[in-house]
Amino acid sequence: MKVVILGNDLKAYWKGRIGYLYAFFAANNIELFAIEIFGQGSPYAFDKANEKDNYWKLIFPDRRSDQLTKKQITKGVFHHLDKLKPDVIISSSIVFYAGALGLRWAKKNNKKFIMFDDMKVVQVKRNFLVQSVKNLITSQVDGFWFPTEKYYADYCYYHNKDIEFIYGLNCVDNQKFKTKGQKKLNHNTLICVARLVPVKNLERLLMAWQLVEEKHPHYLLKIIGDGPLLDNLTTLKQSLQLKNVEFLGAVDNSAVIEHYFNADALVLPSLTESWGLVVNEAMSASLPVILSDTVNAAESLLEEGGNGFSFDPLDVSKIAGSIQRFVHLDEDEKARMSDRSLQIIEEMSYKQMGDQLLDGIIKVKSKPGKSSLLSSMVINYWAGGNNIAGWDTLKT
Repeated sequence: MKVVILGNDLKAYWKGRIGYLYAFFAANNIELFAIEIFGQGSPYAFDKANEKDNYWKLIFPDRRSDQLTKKQITKGVFHHLDKLKPDVIISSSIVFYAGALGLRWAKKNNKKFIMFDDMKVVQVKRNFLVQSVKNLITSQVDGFWFPTEKYYADYCYYHNKDIEFIYGLNCVDNQKFKTKGQKKLNHNTLICVARLVPVKNLERLLMAWQLVEEKHPHYLLKIIGDGPLLDNLTTLKQSLQLKNVEFLGAVDNSAVIEHYFNADALVLPSLTESWGLVVNEAMSASLPVILSDTVNAAESLLEEGGNGFSFDPLDVSKIAGSIQRFVHLDEDEKARMSDRSLQIIEEMSYKQMGDQLLDGIIKVKSKPGKSSLLSSMVINYWAGGNNIAGWDTLKT
């Protein structure tokens, strides 16, 4: 069997997942290939493709999507799929070029298509007509690949569409972040790992930290990440007269690991997150987590009072309150939270991802083909897009 993972952008966290799946599938007599469409225009464009690996192909290494016509993109994607002739395509939502064109190719060639996503339906506002067309096209996929079972209810429209639900999508290399020996929680340090962009809600975090710092002046907040709001946030820090906030900028992976080891908890105040893989990283490093209740990972990975606390990201006093609830815990209670974080995240490992995806692919392959005249007409017309503009701002 031959499987292709097709994406507009397969950088950052995808590289580790695909590398693991390549070896895992090979051990199960499955050939895996990765096709990445665009080399530029991504928030992770600095992260170079893995073209040194013979299973990885970047179609347009020096182009953004807006520098190409839909005809050129379609021709490039179909050329590579025609060469590989995969039995199964795994790709993104049909709103993107990769998902739309991957599904079109699969239908044209009577192959199977699995759509991955970590966005909840309720997080995307569409008018009735647009949502109806998306539902019509998406109902023709053979499988969904989601992070956890928590997504099942949100996709209730598709429950009777003969679509296989597969889980385990959003994981990191847990072993990479594990502490050596017993995790120490006596650093009096909280860490936030986030791009400095509006959707990350760092202004309210700083305002909340002012309340924390007044009562706990020995605690330190480290913010890792860069972005266009650095100057604004630095000015806000000064105006709030915060003494214990450090902006560390972008750091490489090995340095991030060290910062996790030397922190007591992760705080993530985002206004919205389709998932939030820094939560996986922190929990793999045995950190308790203090999360906005609009971070999707919180629904699956946070046990209130068990391995952390949640808060309303729009309420500064509640952000501060959740942080202070953690600070007030004694050392044994923090240690129990640390242990629980590690227990929970063990259920979202590369191994679980591989096992669940393999089982899902086998089930999808056994399903009969799906066809709909109206759906086919729309699929043959719709080519998707590269809808990443505004990813860093909250849509209202």
